[in-house]
Amino acid sequence: MKELFPRGQVMGFAFSLVLTLVALSVIVFDLSLKMAMIILLVTAFMQAALQFVMFMHAGESEDKASIYTNVYYGLFVALVTIFGTLLTMVWGYQ
Repeated sequence: MKELFPRGQVMGFAFSLVLTLVALSVIVFDLSLKMAMIILLVTAFMQAALQFVMFMHAGESEDKASIYTNVYYGLFVALVTIFGTLLTMVWGYQ
């Protein structure tokens, strides 16, 4: 059965706007660098997950397990690359 009103997409859009306002609050309230980075990172990852699930329709296809597996693998490779680079170049691993 097809929905007449895309309630999920509208709710996703509203939540996306809320996340954007939370990220904007970093500038408005002049937070410390540490708190600002935490808020921005959390809202960025939540925004990316929301966009992926709600607007790219990742969970609606027949092969959703392989799509999520590929995304998790890509996220793992990205995090290993980022933290490996930080370990060798910034934190001075000997």
